[in-house]
Amino acid sequence: MTATSAPVLVTGGTGTLGSHVVPLLRAHGLTLRLLSRTPRTDTEGITHVQGDLVTGEGVAEAVRGMRTVVHLAGGPKGDDTAARNLAAAAAEAGVTHLVYISVIGVDTMPLAWFRTLRRAEEAVTTSGVPYSVLRAAQFHDLVLKMAAGMTRLPVVPAPGGLRFEPVDAREVAARLVELTLGAPAGLVPDLAGPCVYDLAELVRGYLAASGRCRPLLPLRMPGKAGRAYRAGENLALDGAGRGRRSWEEFLAERVAAPAGSPVRPVG
Repeated sequence: MTATSAPVLVTGGTGTLGSHVVPLLRAHGLTLRLLSRTPRTDTEGITHVQGDLVTGEGVAEAVRGMRTVVHLAGGPKGDDTAARNLAAAAAEAGVTHLVYISVIGVDTMPLAWFRTLRRAEEAVTTSGVPYSVLRAAQFHDLVLKMAAGMTRLPVVPAPGGLRFEPVDAREVAARLVELTLGAPAGLVPDLAGPCVYDLAELVRGYLAASGRCRPLLPLRMPGKAGRAYRAGENLALDGAGRGRRSWEEFLAERVAAPAGSPVRPVG
């Protein structure tokens, strides 16, 4: 059985990113095994197995017989533990390619979430399993969720200096599939969106697309995190890959103003 004909294990296959990666891998004729915490029904070319990456339950069994593992699963906590358990099982099973999605800024941003993801990335890169790691910017979907939540407030706090390069999850998925089909490539160039926006611009774009109006309150983020954001340490460096789908294009697809609502300027 060759690496390209062997089944591929995907974690997080039903999430935002996985929902794009899985059909692309199937379109290339790959048979997939999807690991999830809850039982799911098998479909053509896709077998579901149950396991928990954080506790380690069922992980060794899920990895057994695999040559390629694509690790997309993530959660509010425990990503470092999950990556260690998966990487250890992959090494034990003789996996020859471990593909991992990371985030831009894991080695520079002084925030607990970034430090956790840095440890997760290190679990992959030090496992002894040949790997490909792609660091991506925040997905449009995540920025949309953030903007929608912030604008529930009557006045929207808008810390200055927070800049983002949101990228379309479909473009990240396409790049991950390229990496999966190729040989292990190590840490590859980052992938970010085509434009840099400050937080206020992102919120204004969402408000305009949804036909709503909220005042924005400028604030200053204090401490190390504020300094890191103002220095752009969460942004892609020169040489990074750039997606083509902009925030505005994404909003036009996903957010529709109520019928008859004028698009009003917001300040």
